Amino acid sequence: MERTSVEETLTSVIECMRACNHCFSKSLQEEDLHMFTECIRLTRECSDICTLALNALETDSAFSKPIVALCAQVCDTCAVECGRHLHDHCQACAKACERCAEACRTLVAA
Repeated sequence: MERTSVEETLTSVIECMRACNHCFSKSLQEEDLHMFTECIRLTRECSDICTLALNALETDSAFSKPIVALCAQVCDTCAVECGRHLHDHCQACAKACERCAEACRTLVAA
């Protein structure tokens, strides 16, 4: 894998992980937690897969491509869910997830 592409993907993955963690935390503070149940679940899962992808890429794992492909899939799902909520933290998370998914797909295709 080309190092520039890996570095760009790492940046997107880290930003997504942070946005998901922030959204997770802020969503737990919302009044109507029931409305945020799926958002909370997906931001946690997305942060987890981003962490796994980050570790796989940094250690040049033989499983990097399938992990990064799964990361794109989870990010797409999280982006859709967070995009449904008008809160700033959800909208920022959705955008970070979209960028991460695109970077991951680009890396897998390389």
